[in-house]
Amino acid sequence: MGSVLALSSGPGHQNWPFSTDPPPSRWDRRDGRLPNPGSFHSLHRSCKDVFPQQIEGVKMILNKTLSSFFKVSHALHLSAVSPSYYRFHVEHLQSDDYSKDKDAPALIGEMDSSGSLNAHALLHLTERVRARTVFQTQQSQFVTWQFETEYRGNDFTAAVTVANPDILRESVILVAHFLQSVSSGLVLGGELVYHRGRAEEGGILTLAGQYSRPNWVATLNAGKGGAHASYYHRANKQIQIGVEFEASTRTQETTTSFGYQMELPEANMVFRGMINSRCIIGGVLEKRLTPLPATLIMGAFVNHRGDKLQVGLGINVG
Repeated sequence: MGSVLALSSGPGHQNWPFSTDPPPSRWDRRDGRLPNPGSFHSLHRSCKDVFPQQIEGVKMILNKTLSSFFKVSHALHLSAVSPSYYRFHVEHLQSDDYSKDKDAPALIGEMDSSGSLNAHALLHLTERVRARTVFQTQQSQFVTWQFETEYRGNDFTAAVTVANPDILRESVILVAHFLQSVSSGLVLGGELVYHRGRAEEGGILTLAGQYSRPNWVATLNAGKGGAHASYYHRANKQIQIGVEFEASTRTQETTTSFGYQMELPEANMVFRGMINSRCIIGGVLEKRLTPLPATLIMGAFVNHRGDKLQVGLGINVG
């Protein structure tokens, strides 16, 4: 289920890395009303954004803004470990007012040199209702088709997702999310996943809770499939840390990870590092090449248990 539902989240790491302002807090409300808790798949986002994304080989990304609503990018990745590829990305925003919002209404499409396609559409049908559609292919085979509808009330969010419906094979995946703001800092809710196929049928219930203050957020998901806990803390304008714990009843494995992010605005640099219980240590350095519209990315990850080293170099232009 994780590979299917992961596509429902917006594109990762869209935050501008050199901002010195603290992220907007949905708990800073002075009108006496409870805030909307946001989407279920965004509960752990604050913590995950602190961790570095693995980079390997050489990667070059060229971004071009054709208008305030239309953007394209070209990505070339050369690797000695995984297959090299070229990827074309196109993005259309419904309104320029949402240009810095991860949940902005948009049409996004990606196609790589192998013929695989990833299409993502997020529309705001009304002020409170959002619709999301995801299609993904691997070469000529459909692997994911997903439809989601989300309703955001004043202090709650409810969503229903239908993934990979197949009438001929009599299979479907249904997912229901619900989050409720209990107080200005406490959010409670849950996720119900129902899967039906010719050979099996079942459901998994996961309960979720999040408690937040202006400088930190603690989140816990627990259910039959396992547990996922995270803690995010913003120490100051330059330093953020995150701790994540994941346990799976299916694989009988647990992982604890520690990550941090350090911003150096004077040097136009951001460094993200991590270490986990699997003896993996890694870090990614991002350097904005002022006055050029480019960012240099350098990263290295070491797996001491598997005796493996990954080194990557990338440049993002535009």
